[in-house]
Order: sequence, then structure tokens, then C-alpha cells
Amino acid sequence: MPTIAIVGAGPGLGLAIARTFAGHGFDVAVIARTKEKLQTLVAQLEAEGVRAAAFPADVLDRPSLTAALEAAGDHFGGLDVLEYSPAPHSPVPGLTMAGPTEVTVDNLQPQIEYTVYGALAAARAVLPAMRQAGAGTLLFTTGGGSVHPVPMLGNVNAAAAALRNWVLNLHNELAGSGVYAAHVAINTWIGAGGPEGIPAATPEQIAPLYWGLHQRRDQPELVFNG
Repeated sequence: MPTIAIVGAGPGLGLAIARTFAGHGFDVAVIARTKEKLQTLVAQLEAEGVRAAAFPADVLDRPSLTAALEAAGDHFGGLDVLEYSPAPHSPVPGLTMAGPTEVTVDNLQPQIEYTVYGALAAARAVLPAMRQAGAGTLLFTTGGGSVHPVPMLGNVNAAAAALRNWVLNLHNELAGSGVYAAHVAINTWIGAGGPEGIPAATPEQIAPLYWGLHQRRDQPELVFNG
């Protein structure tokens, strides 16, 4: 069976993506920092008849992320889809928000480490096998500020834009190889209870977009505006 590895898996969008792909016959590898959270996700998926397994890793610890993806590949006999969307739902040391005039090397570098370097490590862990097979999908998620920046997120958006640029370039390089890469920018609040005036969407509304990209393989980017 094909397998999707979700880096940054959580009870919201990550779980919804897992369920969407599982509904099309995929096994699921979930990767995040907290072992207990992952075990809860695996239990939920297994209760729904999904073959799933957890591989704890921190995207800021690139060797651990590489090892987790390699272990997932060994466990399932390969990885067919990588979805990368870590989100700091709990405080991450060094991660702060800064407006454009407040951006410094010190508050931008942690964002680059978290957003860009983790994605590079994840891609490098799975790309060789995908290239050898001539098949595979790489999907990378950012907020809408990677495309339409917001002043209060000057450093966050800059890091996300760097990831977006790299993914679009990766898409171009991989053209014709059988391996497909795309960027997803979510320009809405995910879930209920968002700030007034900000559009919102449920994880269940967003997750099918990832399956559509994987199936069509015809665009380098999708910007979801709700």
C-alpha cells in the first residue's frame, strides 16, 4: 500500500490530511515532537481501520527528523507522499513574531531554522528513493503570508516566503522526473474561533486540496483563500 508521511502531524489539519489519504488506500506515518500526541493520533486512525505508526522527531533537530523519516520508510516499505507543515502550537524556544522594521538576524534565524531547514532535511531524506523509483509527491505548507505578507509577521512571512521560493524551484527541477513538488499557502484561519474579519475553514475543508494536488500533479502552488 502507498504511504504518506506527515511532518508536523496534529489533531487538526494533519489528522484531516491523514484521513483523506487513508480514505484512498494510504498507510500513514505521523511525525511530530510529542510522542504522546502522536500515539493519540495513531490510536484514532487505527480505530478507523487505518494502518498508522508514529515517529517522534523535532524539525529543529534535523538528524532526528532524517532518522524518523528513514524509520518510517523502513517500517512501511517506502514513502510515497511527504507532507510538511509543522506549526508551533506550543511555545518553541527562539520563535517570536516581529514586524518588518523589527526583524533582526536573531529573530529571523529561528524562523528559518524551523520553516526552511526542516523542510530541506525532510526532502533530502525522501528524495533519493523517490527519484530512483521515478515517483513521489512532496507537499509543503505555509500560511498565506508567504504570498501576501502581513506586517505583524515580518520575520515569519520572510521565512515562509523562502520556503515557498525553494519549493517552486524544486517543482521546476523535478519536472519530468515522476516526482512532483508543490506549495500550499493557507490564507485562512484553520478551525473555529479565529480573529474577527479573518476568513476561516475547517481542516476537513482544506485536506482534500492535498489529495487533489497529488492526483492532478499539474500546478506548483495552491493558495487557499477559503
